[in-house]
Amino acid sequence: MAAAEWSNLTEVGWVFVIVFLAAVAAPLIHAWRAKTSIALAVSISLIFAWIIQFLSEYMTGGDRWLMSLLALQPSAFLELDQALRLVAAGWLHSGLLHLLGNLVVIILVGVPLEQRLGRERWLAIYFIGVLGGNFGWVFSHWGEHGLALGASGAAFGLLGCYLACWPRDEIEFPFVLIRKWPISLIALLKLGIEILQYGMLTSGQGLTDNVAHLAHITGFFACYVLAKPIAKGGPVEIGVVDSGPSASGVAGAARDTIKKRMGSLDSDPWSAVGKALEGEAGRTLQRLREEGDEPETRQAWLEQLSEVAKCPECDAALLAEVKGGVTRVRCIVDKNHLEWP
Repeated sequence: MAAAEWSNLTEVGWVFVIVFLAAVAAPLIHAWRAKTSIALAVSISLIFAWIIQFLSEYMTGGDRWLMSLLALQPSAFLELDQALRLVAAGWLHSGLLHLLGNLVVIILVGVPLEQRLGRERWLAIYFIGVLGGNFGWVFSHWGEHGLALGASGAAFGLLGCYLACWPRDEIEFPFVLIRKWPISLIALLKLGIEILQYGMLTSGQGLTDNVAHLAHITGFFACYVLAKPIAKGGPVEIGVVDSGPSASGVAGAARDTIKKRMGSLDSDPWSAVGKALEGEAGRTLQRLREEGDEPETRQAWLEQLSEVAKCPECDAALLAEVKGGVTRVRCIVDKNHLEWP
């Protein structure tokens, strides 16, 4: 079915497909290059995709051919174009309300989560949510012809990631009132509703709808399970409790994370081998111990130390390196000789 649709595309159809893919990619590429919010870029990308989808249906008298071409279809899973469907389905929506419901979560939850995770890790979590939701739907509806679409798996994935990594955060969200709510309450309540609705659907209690509840659930748990390995080493320490996910809060948390990784200055490798530093090198080491409790001052004094001290193991020159905001001096011959602190 899918292969025939692709082969039967008219020139106008191909134009719409190309424009659709360009509309999806353009905001993401721009945000990546400009180093702006990738969460907001995804939101704009979804809006652009919806506009193209709406125009394609309007110009063909309501024919949802773009949806049938790119939405997820379990019966077509093994066909060559299915790889594109697994991702493209996340940029299609059944209606404006469907789109808006996902945008609320992606913007209100996704933006503060991005401030915690960083752009690269956030984007990885988002795509894990898309794929986790879609794979869950495919394997639970194997061989069926019904279509599944929407960014809900990714939206629930953001909730799962946030719950796993920073459950004590509070964010603005429209629950009864638009105010700050604990992310644990938001995530668990929305997940609980989905599980309840899915249970009612599968137990024959009379509930029927066209919502892919299982895709929401699998998207949530895929990101919940993988969240901590992905977030580890990111700009904000997992589980940190600070002033909240704001620009200043993230900067402060990131700084605290760097300071925790800087290492102790109480002992030094020169004294440990009976070659205590003297003269200018000794004075520099003393100033480092007195003033090196902040990342910037520690970097400055370690750079100075690398110029006046030698490796205690082989007497080679030293090099000051900064990795992840943390400065250390190492032997230029072999870092196994010296990498401190």
